[in-house]
Amino acid sequence: MYMSMSASSTLSFSQTLQNPKSNHIRPKTVTSSSIRSSSSPSLVAKDELLSLISDQERGLKTEGNPSKRSKIIEAIDALSIVGKDTITTDSSLSATWRMMWTTEKEQLFIIKNAPLLGTQAGDVLQVIDVEGGTLNNVITFPPSGVFFVRSSIEIASTQRVNFRFTSAVLRGKNWEFPLPPFGQGWFESIYLDDKIRPGNRNCQERRERVESDRRRQDLLSPWERTRSS
Repeated sequence: MYMSMSASSTLSFSQTLQNPKSNHIRPKTVTSSSIRSSSSPSLVAKDELLSLISDQERGLKTEGNPSKRSKIIEAIDALSIVGKDTITTDSSLSATWRMMWTTEKEQLFIIKNAPLLGTQAGDVLQVIDVEGGTLNNVITFPPSGVFFVRSSIEIASTQRVNFRFTSAVLRGKNWEFPLPPFGQGWFESIYLDDKIRPGNRNCQERRERVESDRRRQDLLSPWERTRSS
C-alpha cells in the first residue's frame, strides 16, 4: 500500500522538509498554503471529488463501476491542474492522513477480506514526518489489531518523495509477528491543502518495475488530514 501499504502509485490526499541530499526543482514560488483560499476552480474540483467518493466504501464499490471510477479520476486530474506549480513536499505534508478512497488492489483486498479473519478493517493511515524523514503506513483492525510498516523518506522534488521500507509488523492483542521489510519507490502529492491530499505512487517490489500506465490505473488514492504534526 504506500505499501498504500505496499507503497505503489495511489491517488491520495495528503501533505516537508528539505533534504540537503535532494535536488529540488523550484518552479514558481507557490506553496500548498497559498491554494487553501484559492479561487473557485479548486473548491469546485475538491467538492466534486469528495462527493464522488463519499459512498464508495474506500473504493470497494468503484471496483465494479468503471464509469464512477473514470469520474473520480477526472476529478483528481482537475485538482492536479490546480496544484501543478505548487510545492507539496514542505512541512505541510507532515501529518496523519486517513485514506478516503483508493484503486490499490492490495489495500482493497485487505479491506474486503478482513471479515474472514473475524475482524473488520478500520482506518488506513499514513503518518508522515518530513523533518524526521519517516513515513509510517498503518492499517487498523479493531479492537486491537494493526499492520504497521515503517519507511524512511527523502524529498526528491517539489511534489515527489522517495521512500524505502525499513520494517513491518502485524500485531494483535497479545502477540506480534515481524515481517521482513520489502519495497521502495516514490509518491507524489499532486495537490495539498489543509484538508486533503490526492496523489499517486510508484513502488518497486521484488525488483519488478510498475509501469506508468499500470500505476495510473491501479494506484490512486485520496487522503484526508486527521492531525498535523
